[in-house]
Amino acid sequence: MAGPLTTETIAAIATPPGAGGIGIVRISGPGALSILRALFRPRRPVRDFVSHRLYYGTLVDGRQQAIDEILAVYMQAPATYTREDVVELHSHGSWLVLQTILAEVLAAGARAAGPGEFTKRAFLAGRIDLTRAEAVMELIGARSAGGLRLAVNQLQGGLADRVEAVRQALVRLLAVIEVAIDFPDDEVEILDPGRLRVSLAQEVTGPLEHLIGLADQGRILREGVQVVIAGRPNVGKSSLLNGLLQEERALVTSVPGTTRDTIEESIVIHSVPVRLVDTAGIREEGDRVERLGIERARRKVADADLVLFLVDAAAGVGDDDRELYRLVRDRDHLLVVNKIDRLDNGADVAGLETLAGIRPVVRISARTGQGLDRLRAAIHERICGDTMDLDDGLPCAPNVRHRAALVSALESCRRLEKALERTEPADLLAVEIQDALDHLGEIVGLTTPEDVLDRIFAEFCIGK
Repeated sequence: MAGPLTTETIAAIATPPGAGGIGIVRISGPGALSILRALFRPRRPVRDFVSHRLYYGTLVDGRQQAIDEILAVYMQAPATYTREDVVELHSHGSWLVLQTILAEVLAAGARAAGPGEFTKRAFLAGRIDLTRAEAVMELIGARSAGGLRLAVNQLQGGLADRVEAVRQALVRLLAVIEVAIDFPDDEVEILDPGRLRVSLAQEVTGPLEHLIGLADQGRILREGVQVVIAGRPNVGKSSLLNGLLQEERALVTSVPGTTRDTIEESIVIHSVPVRLVDTAGIREEGDRVERLGIERARRKVADADLVLFLVDAAAGVGDDDRELYRLVRDRDHLLVVNKIDRLDNGADVAGLETLAGIRPVVRISARTGQGLDRLRAAIHERICGDTMDLDDGLPCAPNVRHRAALVSALESCRRLEKALERTEPADLLAVEIQDALDHLGEIVGLTTPEDVLDRIFAEFCIGK
């Protein structure tokens, strides 16, 4: 793979589809400068393009017909994103203009870049490790301020630095063990199992466990959670959806069964992306269409990260509520009492304590907005607990791929601990350490299989 990447020049549109004030075509590779010279006509004659300087002029096609007035920049290797020569053509943001420019660039000798190929070249050239490469895509796709800060931290090496610290600790342990292998007669004196176990716990297994613990928090920031609003008909589920969204998204009437299918919308609650799902009121009667909606509501409840179980304060808790509560009582949920604005003197809801048990109850009025801030805080606390402050971001958080590699590395270290306890031969200890190093190397790209690299970069957008 290294050969074509160093001899081929690639190009792609680097800005999203659609009309805009500016659009960019990016070119990377040894032919970038020659393509610039062939297609760009600077307003003032230029003998040699100075690296990292913008030039104003006209881009022409193969017949020397003007395509657009643009700004062009040539960036000389290795001080570029890919560590290759890079050219960027900044035109007006018409998609037709950009497609025309790209076609001329390809005709001039470049080939179309694949998804994430610019970033893959940066990785293969050693400019960034694999965690930083993945952070680029996470930065582009961030759905909340917390996810954005997490991506930026990873891009700056937050995760790679921690993984490298653990790797170096293992390398030091391996060095001691290899000395014992080289001098077998002195192995007993060289190896101090007690001291090695202490070092392993403090510098390796402890940090690994901490990183693995952060993975679920990272998932919340990256992917968000699904929160389902459930309850019997006419308890105010659609009103609650509208209240949390602060817009009239769902139709609200006094007729039971108005919502006959699920309605899904995304919001951010205290830096957490949340997918809100308004479901059809669950009841036994109803026509065929409504029953289909009710069945879908049941499936959404089963798949939810958190369920908001709504009851009507004015109507009180009835047998239907208790029956439906069986669907959610074993799932992570909040009991939400709606329509408190219709109660006199803050009267309690009959049967509420029996229904909720020891679970906290959040009282709201979806119609007036009373209590919605408390509900948002309760959702955040139930999702995140008190172990992290998402508004301050996290130092780093492994993704699913990272977590799997960390778990495998930790398993190797656990086997190493047991081997040390049994005072097994040094060569067997070395095998477990090398296995852990290989798993950690997968995270930063030192030992990542080629097919895994292909899958990672295939998820990138073209032009990055």
